[in-house]
Amino acid sequence: MSNPFTRFLNQWSSNSDFAEFIDHWDQLEAVVVAVYRQKMSSAEAAMTFDTVWFWLRAHYPTWESALRPYWQKTLVGGKKTSQDPFKYLITISHPDAILDDWFAMQQLPAAREALNQFLLAHS
Repeated sequence: MSNPFTRFLNQWSSNSDFAEFIDHWDQLEAVVVAVYRQKMSSAEAAMTFDTVWFWLRAHYPTWESALRPYWQKTLVGGKKTSQDPFKYLITISHPDAILDDWFAMQQLPAAREALNQFLLAHS
């Protein structure tokens, strides 16, 4: 499921490569939340995990420097974000690692805010 505000902002973007990145990020986010909340087993998440995480690991370097100024202005757990939330989440090795990882959950809003701010700046 895609984020409604990001979808709203993305309607003015003509960058189909970034739209594809957002689509994959939305899938990552959905899996992280579902596994963390135990609404999806790690076995159920494995197929999506393998596909989405592999794709994001391969394509994030294209967007890494462009997104850096935006995530650096965000907060994680009420403190200034000190590490790349995108990298943190795409380097998770297996869905089981998401269970009980509150820090991973705290990365999601920072990453989403960075995506939205990037879209606002480039629309």
